[in-house]
Amino acid sequence: MISRELLDELQQLGRTDKLAIIQMLTDELAEEASYFQFGASYDVWSPYDAPEAAKTLLGMLDNEQEDNG
Repeated sequence: MISRELLDELQQLGRTDKLAIIQMLTDELAEEASYFQFGASYDVWSPYDAPEAAKTLLGMLDNEQEDNG
């Protein structure tokens, strides 16, 4: 629970300080909720060099056109 004393102090702050606190808390919450870590590298899948995936997708499109045609 947030103490009344803390809330009173926050209310007395100027606009710039309040915005800085909001930014700090937002960054902290985003960091806690993030699945990614800053500065880390991650593999990303690409459809390039995936002929079986392309074949499957083309087959699905052909089936869809036949069903609607």
